[in-house]
Amino acid sequence: MTTPGRTRVLLAEDSALLRAGLTHVLEHAGMEVVGVAGDADRLLTLVAELLPDLAVTDIRMPPTQTTEGLRAARHIRRDHPGIGVLVLSQHVETETLFELLGDDPAGFGYLLKDRIADVAEFTAAVRRVASGGSVIDPDVVARLVARGRRDRTLDRLTDRERDVLGLMAQGRSNPAIARALVLSDKTVETHVGHIFSKLGIESTGQEHRRVLAVLTALGRG
Repeated sequence: MTTPGRTRVLLAEDSALLRAGLTHVLEHAGMEVVGVAGDADRLLTLVAELLPDLAVTDIRMPPTQTTEGLRAARHIRRDHPGIGVLVLSQHVETETLFELLGDDPAGFGYLLKDRIADVAEFTAAVRRVASGGSVIDPDVVARLVARGRRDRTLDRLTDRERDVLGLMAQGRSNPAIARALVLSDKTVETHVGHIFSKLGIESTGQEHRRVLAVLTALGRG
């Protein structure tokens, strides 16, 4: 029976051990795992039947262990835009990230599987994506920032602005960035304004749109 108010999660993972572990973590955090799938086709079937708040999937799924999970994630974001999608990957795959983001990162997350070890961080990410927010793994962001620096995209930014930029790309709000960097909200707001101006990004108050704008700027080199 579904419990009102609980985040309803559908898990797709071919490792039975990891499925069990994820189920335990999510349910212990007060969420409801409404179904599990061992392959991408089963995931799509269950999504249509159960209409969860969030689908969690790997990129590589049976039978070929190539892009089945990626294909399923694309289908869910196209056919069920109200359902959040959290992709778990073993590797940093930036091209996959941009492919899945499309034109709207709302309700989308991309995390590396190592991030599951930090239970509080992982469950917070699940809730954020399920509620329509965006979460991008810090290691993925770091890779994009490093590429931006190699391509001289970020030469116009100060070191502090780069710190703020990295947290913006992860989907952090201004108050969250202020707490992480021990800055005032006003100082962060000023840094954000400078970043948008220097990178030629249209300013917006929507957090998920900020993610798309920043990642696009980092990935265009």
